Amino acid sequence: MTGGALVREARLRAGLTQAALAARVGTTQSAVARVEGGGTSPAYEQIERLVAACGLELYPRLVAASDDGAWASVRANLALTVTERVAQLVDAVDFVQSGRRALADRRPPPAAGG
Repeated sequence: MTGGALVREARLRAGLTQAALAARVGTTQSAVARVEGGGTSPAYEQIERLVAACGLELYPRLVAASDDGAWASVRANLALTVTERVAQLVDAVDFVQSGRRALADRRPPPAAGG
């Protein structure tokens, strides 16, 4: 998420117009619009100040890179129709149930020495 998107989200959550936010921080509506629209690359401190003027706090954090393979799977599932998703779910349930039946049918190994 860009700094401008963070400012816009904070402003909308606070129920403020660009003009109202600009008045709170002593700038112009067009300056806020440029930040939100990506027309400028504001410093972190400016983004933090704009977000604070909306009554919110910005908490930056670093997160470990995610496994892209998981997202590929999500995208593939989203491409399926509802019917296809249900069919996959039914197949998965059948697979688990057949595994449970196979485990239940197994006989315990013979006792040692006997």
